[in-house]
Amino acid sequence: MRQHPRPGTASAADARRLARLHPAALLGLLLCSTGGALAALALPAALGHTVDRLVTGGPVPWTWLLLCAALTLAETGFDAAAAVTGTTTTAELTASLRTRTAARLLAAEPRRALALPSGDLTARLTARTADAAAAPVTAAGAVAGVLLPLGAIVGLLLIDVWTAAALLLGAPLLVALLRAFTRRTADAGADYQRAQSLIAHRLTEALDGADTIRAARTGAREHRRVLEPLTALAEHGRRTWTVYGRAVGRSGLLLPLLMLLVLAVAGLRLGAGAIGVGDLVAASRYASLAVGIGALTGALGSLARSRAAARSLGPLLTLAPLPHRGLGPVPDASGHLELRDVGVESDGGPLLTGVHLTVPGGTSLAVVGRSGSGKSQLAAVAGRLLDPDTGSVLLDGVPLDAMEPARLRREVAYAFARPALLGATVEDTIAYGPGTASPEAVREAARAARADGFVALLPYGYATPVADAPLSGGERQRLGLARAFAHPGRLMILDDALSSLDTVTEHHVRCALDARAGRCTRIIVAHRLSSAARADRVAWLEDGRLRATGRHEELWADPDYRAVFRGTPPGEHAERSGAEAETR
Repeated sequence: MRQHPRPGTASAADARRLARLHPAALLGLLLCSTGGALAALALPAALGHTVDRLVTGGPVPWTWLLLCAALTLAETGFDAAAAVTGTTTTAELTASLRTRTAARLLAAEPRRALALPSGDLTARLTARTADAAAAPVTAAGAVAGVLLPLGAIVGLLLIDVWTAAALLLGAPLLVALLRAFTRRTADAGADYQRAQSLIAHRLTEALDGADTIRAARTGAREHRRVLEPLTALAEHGRRTWTVYGRAVGRSGLLLPLLMLLVLAVAGLRLGAGAIGVGDLVAASRYASLAVGIGALTGALGSLARSRAAARSLGPLLTLAPLPHRGLGPVPDASGHLELRDVGVESDGGPLLTGVHLTVPGGTSLAVVGRSGSGKSQLAAVAGRLLDPDTGSVLLDGVPLDAMEPARLRREVAYAFARPALLGATVEDTIAYGPGTASPEAVREAARAARADGFVALLPYGYATPVADAPLSGGERQRLGLARAFAHPGRLMILDDALSSLDTVTEHHVRCALDARAGRCTRIIVAHRLSSAARADRVAWLEDGRLRATGRHEELWADPDYRAVFRGTPPGEHAERSGAEAETR
């Protein structure tokens, strides 16, 4: 079994890797945050000196007044630049993390990549990536949150040791408060994110099954099911705000007491002549900076959420890509496909067992069998959308798991029963693939799939946005077929891709498929008798095993084979024939 890094380790490593994507921006943010903090720390000393000059009389200290104004402007300017840089960098890091996570998913073996529910996966790719990507920016900006209290304590020590000691007296309580806040915020944030993922998953399920829900008139029940986790979500949200409120309340009680203690000690030292009026002003400002933990509290809360989000992304970012040896397909070959002792399992049960199958290059093979017999699994392993658990698959003598995935994808075209129509327009949808098809290839493919007729009737033809195109199930299938035709390779696999076509359209599509004989191997997962009859050979699956192969007319002599198309259970034909003979 493949060993994956621990989530915490993976998230920390990924945060460092993410920070390296925009080092200049993060360095600029760090410099702006540091510059703003240094200006804020220099300002109390400048104010104190200015007050001393004014109190002692003499000319107005314009130089010091201008320095105070300059430090105020510098602090404001640095803070504004840090805010702009932080927002921009966070957006760029979010985009980079989403791209990287999606690339990991697409490069992994689909069965492992799509182990998560689709709603949860969507939540992780959207909200979680935004939270996780904020970590480097928050960490860079938190420098000011740490530098200000530390610098303020140093400033107090330079003014008067006893005044600084009064502030340090409450430092352990402040540290304990921040530590408890961070831990509890992280726990509440992780629970909140899990509840969000559950709602997203249930909503996705409901949207996918909208027609079924409408037909069954169970909308109210689904509404309650989707929203049921809102109770837990609200509870976790209240926990988050409770933690924050308690931290604010305790700090609201502790910080004024510390300020009062510092000012009382500073006043006593002023009365004793140990410090001056300007030192008292500077000490009050430094004490305010030292106990002002609001910015640091916000940064710690954001880092806690980022850490929880990074943990949820860890399993996706540690997905191993499809292994290969960098080989390519044999040049100018016709697509000879061979399955050797192929087996596929799921949840401990077999889907395919010991399948030995050879498909000569340039021929067509119809895969038939009852529902659940393993037809789609065979179609998936034939083009490496799925790696078999046992056995191997070879294309023109080269194992699929040895081929570089990008080169293999150019040689295998797929069409599905419910194709995903990706792209902005109808033309983009057909052209979508390993390489973008030309406009001429798009229109030729549409004609082959018998899609050009209804596309011409759309408001803007091939330029019609897919979202605005009212498409039936059969029209969607034809666009999926056109996409497969537009990206010719040596192997074309149709997984129930003709199921929604009418008889006439299916005939024309089959003619287009037959025209590729000799230069392209076609595998058609078939439910219709006509698809099996037109194929060069038929592979008959039963309970995940290859029961027989041969020409359709040869297999037709077997009553069990005929029963596949008639929908009767295996063996029932024999009982029925015996009963009929008895009656006669």
